[in-house]
Amino acid sequence: MSKEIPFYKPSIDDKELSEVKSVLDFTSKSKVLELETEIQEYLGCAHVISTYNVTAALHLALSAMNLKRADKVLMSVNSFPSLPEVVRHFDAEPIFIDITSDGFNIDLNKLEEYLEENNSKKLRAIMVTFVAGEIPDLNRLYKLKEKYDVTIIEDASNTLGAIYDDKLVGNLGSDMTVFSMNPSTGKSTVSNAGFITTNNDNLASQARLLRTHAINSSFDSFGNLDYIYDVIDIGHKYDMSDLDAAFNQAQFYKTNDFIDRRHEIAELYIKELSEVKHVVLPSFSEDHLFTQFIVKISKNRDGFARALKEEGISTALTYIPLHLLSYYKQKYKLKITAYGNALNTYGQILSLPMYPSLSNEDVLYICDTIKSISKKWI
Repeated sequence: MSKEIPFYKPSIDDKELSEVKSVLDFTSKSKVLELETEIQEYLGCAHVISTYNVTAALHLALSAMNLKRADKVLMSVNSFPSLPEVVRHFDAEPIFIDITSDGFNIDLNKLEEYLEENNSKKLRAIMVTFVAGEIPDLNRLYKLKEKYDVTIIEDASNTLGAIYDDKLVGNLGSDMTVFSMNPSTGKSTVSNAGFITTNNDNLASQARLLRTHAINSSFDSFGNLDYIYDVIDIGHKYDMSDLDAAFNQAQFYKTNDFIDRRHEIAELYIKELSEVKHVVLPSFSEDHLFTQFIVKISKNRDGFARALKEEGISTALTYIPLHLLSYYKQKYKLKITAYGNALNTYGQILSLPMYPSLSNEDVLYICDTIKSISKKWI
C-alpha cells in the first residue's frame, strides 16, 4: 500500500504556536526587530533587513544598489526564476552563465571568461546561487569582485547556518547576502520570510528606507504611522509582519537542529541507495546543508519520477535551466544547447523529499520504492 510523502512540509511544534500567540496577545515587543537582532548576532554581520519573502529581499537588494535600465546582472543558468525575474523588473538584463560539469553551481571559469571579454560600466552585479546548500569557491569569487568592481549578491536562500572558511555565510566578502526562512521554492502554506545581510552601511540604509514606501518616519508597535511623515523616494511594501516574524523566530531557533536532521537523512539516503542501479548520489560532506537532496537518474528521469509519484512520493527539479523557460528562451532567442553542462545535468537530476520532519520510516519507504523501480528499469 502506497504512502503520501510530499516533497516538502514545514516542521512545526508548540514553539511556533507560543511565539505567534505572544503577538496575538500583544504581550511581546516587535518580533521583527527581535528576529533581525538575533540573526545579526548569530551571523556576526553589521545589518539584517527582513522582508516578507526572499523574492522581495532580492528585489530590495537590487533597489538598494540602484540598478537601472539596461544594466547587466550575471547569474547561473541553474537558478530559480526569481533571480532573473527581479532583474527584469528594472528593465535590466540577466546574463546566464553555465554550471560546472560535475556540480550544480556556477562555473567560475566561464564566469571569469565572460568578465574578461565583456567588462563594461553596464555590468553591475553577479548573483550567485548556492544550489541545495552547497557553496562554490567564494574566495575566488571575491577576488573577481575586486578585480572587476562588481557587486556580489549571494542567493543563499537555503543556506542559513552554512560555514565557509570557519565563518558563517552571510558575513563574508559579498556586498549583500539574501536568505529565506522557507527551504522550499514552492508557495508556503504557513509562513514565509526573507532577509538581506550586509556589512555595507549605505546599502543597509537604502534597503531599510525603500522597504516600506520610502517613508522617512516612524511606526508604533501596532504598525501605525507617525503623525507627520514624508516620502523621499519610490519604495516598496516589503516589510515583514510581526506574525511572520514570530513564526520564523521559532524556526530560526531550530536552525542547527534542522541542519543536523538533514545530515542524518542524507546519510540514510546514501547508505540505502549506494548500490542502486541508475541512481547517482551526491557525496556526503558536513559542510553541505542538503536543503535539497539531488540525485541523478541515468535513464528516463521523467518516467522514474512518474513511477515514484504513483507510489505517493513527490519529487522536484532543482532547477529547470533558465534558458529552457519560455520567457527567457523567446526574449533572448537562446538555443537549447547554449549551456551544455546545465542541459546535460538537467536531463538527469531529481530532488527527493528532504525536510527535518521526514521520518526515518518515510526515508526507508522512499528508498525501498526507488530500489523496486530501479530493478524494473531498462
